[in-house]
Amino acid sequence: MGQDKETRGEGEPDRIRKQFDFIREIDKEKFIGRQTYLTDGNRKENDAEHAWHMAIMTFLLAEYSNEEIDVLKTMAMLLIHDIVEIDAGDTYAYDEEAKKTQKERETRAADRIFGLLPGDQEKKLKDLWQEFEEGRTKEAKFARTMDNLQPIMLNAATDGKAWEEHQVHLSQILKRNEKTADGSRFLWKYAYENFIEPNVKMKKIQSEKSKQ
Repeated sequence: MGQDKETRGEGEPDRIRKQFDFIREIDKEKFIGRQTYLTDGNRKENDAEHAWHMAIMTFLLAEYSNEEIDVLKTMAMLLIHDIVEIDAGDTYAYDEEAKKTQKERETRAADRIFGLLPGDQEKKLKDLWQEFEEGRTKEAKFARTMDNLQPIMLNAATDGKAWEEHQVHLSQILKRNEKTADGSRFLWKYAYENFIEPNVKMKKIQSEKSKQ
């Protein structure tokens, strides 16, 4: 009954040491600041808070996915996809200069951080991270929808505070979200009508006319 010690990994003392090395290392994700304010508008969220929020969103909103998804896999994908920012730092969605080196920085980080794990788990997590980055599977598409909609929701909850501070333009938001509907057409329509449009009207997001 149950797994024997070798199958469970209990016969590999180096395995659990590597697992806890990784677990300690990812605590650093709590120190990686993002540009999105929490709902009270007093401070900005960190990467760990962002990941937790999206995992819960996936659990609750998976019913709106364009295709039926593996919810647990999608949650896992979202919980680990920003771990690379421990080394690479957070790249703000509208920082075009930082985006030029983002892929290189994050790939190096993935090699180092996931490399702390035992080989089988290193491959599993790195493959999951890569799947998110490529954005081709139904789970990756929905995960990327969550990754895009979560900050939109928080920006709207703070009356567009970060959008206003960074003088974000509507065309930038639309460019950033050109594939958001690939995961959920319903959620993108809802977010646009309830979070983005009102902030355009309040001029928290710059419209086409205000840019000229």
